[in-house]
Amino acid sequence: MRKCLLFLFVSLIFLGCSNKVENVEKSFYYWKSNSWELSEQERATMHDLQVNKLYVKFFEVDYDENYGDYPISKTSLHIYGQDNLTIVPTVYIKNEVFKNTNAKKMDSLADNINFLINKYAKDKFYQVNPVSEFQMDCDWTLSTKDNYFYFLKKLKQVSKKQISCTLRLYPYKYPEKMGIPPVDKATLMCYNLVNPLENHSKNSILDLKELNLYLNKERKYPLHLDIALPTYSWMQVYQNNKFSKVIYDNQKEILKSLKKIKPLWYEVTKDQIAGDFYLRVGDKIKYEVLTPEQINQAIEIIKKNVVFDSETTITLFHLDEEQLSKYNDEALSGFYSNFSK
Repeated sequence: MRKCLLFLFVSLIFLGCSNKVENVEKSFYYWKSNSWELSEQERATMHDLQVNKLYVKFFEVDYDENYGDYPISKTSLHIYGQDNLTIVPTVYIKNEVFKNTNAKKMDSLADNINFLINKYAKDKFYQVNPVSEFQMDCDWTLSTKDNYFYFLKKLKQVSKKQISCTLRLYPYKYPEKMGIPPVDKATLMCYNLVNPLENHSKNSILDLKELNLYLNKERKYPLHLDIALPTYSWMQVYQNNKFSKVIYDNQKEILKSLKKIKPLWYEVTKDQIAGDFYLRVGDKIKYEVLTPEQINQAIEIIKKNVVFDSETTITLFHLDEEQLSKYNDEALSGFYSNFSK
């Protein structure tokens, strides 16, 4: 009995201390496919915040019945003059890729992804900063779990790299059901908690009540956990009460011709062209954006319920000049440093 009490006491001390991150590694996701290089403002943001790590989406993998698995949205990014920067090649793989497949196809997928990453990493930058980690991003489900986990093991074998993966909150909460990915570490994605087309009254990027439902108990996940937070916004356009388009760019300009009709919802008051899309008077827009206060409240929920290792990477999604313009450097710096408080 005395040994049991001692074990419980030590465990509680361990858990209580583990929620404060002693050393935060700052990073961003970089998710653009059509940008040749970082803008001056994006470089300045990284310099001012002392961020030396980027998770760069190298490409995505889609599936077609006729063509099988194929890469799309390939990166065009070239890095100049930042020799102290660590790049983690990141690949988004659609869940359909892991449906109705087999070991032979998964072997080929691992070989092809390893080949393409190494092909894109032949830039001079990577000769100075060799890649040591690949990250796979996939919304895997119970039905695709076994195939996805097999692929991750195979990729580890063929790449000889450290393999990490993204972890949504559902598999985090139900590891007994969803399994533990066979990777070196995982990044817990603390956003996109609500289906944007099904719940029109909640912010689908980050709803604090939903976050609390998934992170409702303190525990140590079997893998090292890093954290990803949202610093992006989007506009969901509805025409004739039907969803039509998501707009990421030129939001400040579009807001000038919108009239707020209820929380999160606006109405277009002036016909205009938004990129390749035509907005008409009367169109409805659900504008989802997060304040610094909301993000910091999310950080407190995460700290209260997730047990960290002493060193953890905190990644903001994503490095984009326009998206980050909603936050000053003090707010952005706080999203990192608040994990150590």
